[in-house]
Amino acid sequence: MSALHRFVALYAFMYGAFGVSSPFMPAFFEGRGLAPQQLGVLFGAGTAIRLVSGPLGGRIADLTQALRAVLVLCELLAAGVALSLLSASSFMPLLLINLLYAAVLAPTTSLADALALGAAQPRNGRPAFEYGWVRGTGSGAFVIGTLISGQVVGAWGLSSIVVLQAVLLVAAAGAASLVPTLERYEPAVAAEPAAPGGMVALLRTPRFRRIMLLAALVLGSHAMHDTFAVIRWSAAGVTPPTASALWSESVAAEVVVFFLVGPRLLKRLGPAGVIALAAAAGVVRWVVMASSTSVIALALVQPLHGLTFAALHLACMHLIASIVPRPLAATAQAMYALAAGTTTAVLTLASGWLYGTFGARAFLVMALLCAAAAPLTWGLRAGRSR
Repeated sequence: MSALHRFVALYAFMYGAFGVSSPFMPAFFEGRGLAPQQLGVLFGAGTAIRLVSGPLGGRIADLTQALRAVLVLCELLAAGVALSLLSASSFMPLLLINLLYAAVLAPTTSLADALALGAAQPRNGRPAFEYGWVRGTGSGAFVIGTLISGQVVGAWGLSSIVVLQAVLLVAAAGAASLVPTLERYEPAVAAEPAAPGGMVALLRTPRFRRIMLLAALVLGSHAMHDTFAVIRWSAAGVTPPTASALWSESVAAEVVVFFLVGPRLLKRLGPAGVIALAAAAGVVRWVVMASSTSVIALALVQPLHGLTFAALHLACMHLIASIVPRPLAATAQAMYALAAGTTTAVLTLASGWLYGTFGARAFLVMALLCAAAAPLTWGLRAGRSR
């Protein structure tokens, strides 16, 4: 089995596990007797712990030079912790178990990305495989997982989702144990100027700081859409089946970009050009969202998600792989995720006030974030450091 096929299996199982749990976990906790306020605390605390444990897990993996082993361990621990939810029935045990679950699961995507990018590095002038292929597999598996979860819940109840997720996480651990690991480096390599201090060293790298800022601006701008798009559409008379189709359209575009369009754009425009294109697409997307609820207009801009998320992510991954020393690969991935995740969390909180105050015009704030990102891409051109 080739390295590509092993990573495809890993991403399919891992993102499939995310997909089956995402739609129904709030309902699972509600079925355990949690009130809405308790649900808010539980999920909010889980988000907070991820922001800490993700970078911490990446740093441990880099320091031990054991990215694959840490990934396998996190997947197995997450499966076991998830199953322990079945035996808890009150708020405090559920909160503590969910915090542990969030902590061990947070590093998994960053570690998988670091391993996949390392394995995809060019050999004899040609890439071993396109990273977008494995990441696109993850997006597709997530969608399939969400569709399967509804059928599973209907047949066996909400608890079955926890069991299915645990099974997929164990399968992901098995797949992770088979993927190629990064070559070990001599301690002297870790003493190069770029490596000491880990996170501090990365933050001292101008191009890496710029990547984090661009990811925060463009990926963070999705917060308003993720929270209020369907609410806005429904208020305008868009039916639930149509809203579902619009949402699915964006995910389908994401998969297409990961597999087909993204790698070609990178070759033609370069990473900085692709990020500039993603920022411009974000401006168009959010301006239309602010000004129209026409189903035709919405159907035309929803595929721009393929640029505002998938293309931007591919470009950032390409840049990180080219500028970050191998001893900091997992740390860099975790910090990239931290920048986008923190900004998204803050903007999600702010979006409630913005939408309540300005209505649909609040999407223009997200357009301004993307507009601010476009000129920053010049600092990523080859030969520039700022």
